[in-house]
Amino acid sequence: MNEIKTSRTAMSVRQQTASDAAEWAIQCDFDGTISTIDVTDSLLGRFARPGYEELEEAWVNGEIGSRVCMQKQIALLDMSIEELHTHLDKIEIDWAFPSFVQVAAAQGLPLQIVSDGMDYVIRYVLQRHGLGHLPVLANHLVQTGPRSWRLESPHANAACGRNSGTCKCALLATQKLKHPRVLFIGDGTSDFCVSGQADFVFATSRLLDHCRKNDYPHIAFADFKQAITLLQQVVSKEEVQA
Repeated sequence: MNEIKTSRTAMSVRQQTASDAAEWAIQCDFDGTISTIDVTDSLLGRFARPGYEELEEAWVNGEIGSRVCMQKQIALLDMSIEELHTHLDKIEIDWAFPSFVQVAAAQGLPLQIVSDGMDYVIRYVLQRHGLGHLPVLANHLVQTGPRSWRLESPHANAACGRNSGTCKCALLATQKLKHPRVLFIGDGTSDFCVSGQADFVFATSRLLDHCRKNDYPHIAFADFKQAITLLQQVVSKEEVQA
């Protein structure tokens, strides 16, 4: 009889955990969060013709939005598809991210990659690590010639305060129509706006400083191994210390 009670109690706990998890969805930045470096910056540094740094400076100074900046920078790339692939074959990701993806899937947590980077680049790197099934919402990279490229922004939003190619706030709002709570994971300035809209944030680098400054609900994380533990705490409504 005691064994039956114990079994039913354990089942109840598992069902409650699954119910809690069903409330949540996850959106995760790519460059510098999943990947160990900013892939776009690495491509510009390797293949861009002169002028991309001046565009970056104009963006930093608020003279142009990030969407225009990136579109003009990508137009400066001088590389073949083979050179692109060779470069991307060297890009590493956080070693624990595949395990994080598995844990999220096991708990029924939908996970989207939401990036102001380039979709082809992200999918290529993820595919190398067996993660090609993940949905990627990002700027669209188009090859226009043997060594020329164009950037399109299917997820831009006219109301975006940052004039980003990918409006992460709008994509989070869309996800919240399906799931009451959204956990956002990121690291940089392109994540500043959306971190104030998310229900909880796993933050590192510049985003961590921003969340602390604005007192957003967040926790610092060092890598995705730690994020696995933190994820369980968040979805089970345990107290998480920032």
